[in-house]
Amino acid sequence: MSDSTTNDPGPTVQPEPGKSQISPEAKATWTRLFPMIVVAILMGLAQSVLNLMALIQFIVMLTGKGRPNTQIAEFGKGLGAWQGKSARYLTAESEEKPWPWAPLS
Repeated sequence: MSDSTTNDPGPTVQPEPGKSQISPEAKATWTRLFPMIVVAILMGLAQSVLNLMALIQFIVMLTGKGRPNTQIAEFGKGLGAWQGKSARYLTAESEEKPWPWAPLS
């Protein structure tokens, strides 16, 4: 008689033919891929726009006795809010998709 024990994991269960082996959680994660790519591209574009607007605002202030253009300032405020919302979505802190899937607010 042998004292060796075997760790038999039992019978392996094969998935039914035609059934996906991907878990629902993995499927939900994969559905984020396209929106994340779009938002990441838009974030890069937004950063370029922000840099351009900051330069324009500086020129406006230089030529306008230090007074900023309120429309540029408001645009920057909205762009910053969108970037924050986008960053939260990209880092999975939030499931709420930013514009273009939701209205700008």
